[in-house]
Amino acid sequence: MAWFVLVLSGLLEAAWAVALDRSAGFSRLLPSTAFVVSLAASMAGLAYALRDIPLGTAYAVWVGIGAMGTALVGMVALREPATLPRIGCLLLVGAGVVGLKLFR
Repeated sequence: MAWFVLVLSGLLEAAWAVALDRSAGFSRLLPSTAFVVSLAASMAGLAYALRDIPLGTAYAVWVGIGAMGTALVGMVALREPATLPRIGCLLLVGAGVVGLKLFR
C-alpha cells in the first residue's frame, strides 16, 4: 500500500507544480486552491509512505515521478519542446525510479 500511495503522491506533486504555474503568482483562485490541496495531499501521502519505505528511496521516487509528470504535462499540454534528448532524459529518470523500487 505504501508504494501505491507514494506513486499517487508523486503524481500529485506534478499536479501542484502545474497548478502553481497556472496560479499566476497566486492571483487566480482556482489554480491557487488546486495548488494548496494537491500540495497538502502530496505531502501527506509522502509522509504515509515514509512509514514503510526508507527516506532516500521514497523521496527520490516521489521527486522522480513528480518531475516526469510535470515535464510530460509541459510537453503535451503546454507546448514545451518534446525533443528526443528531453524524452530520453525522462526515460532515464523513469528507469531510476523503477530501479529504486526493484533494488531496494
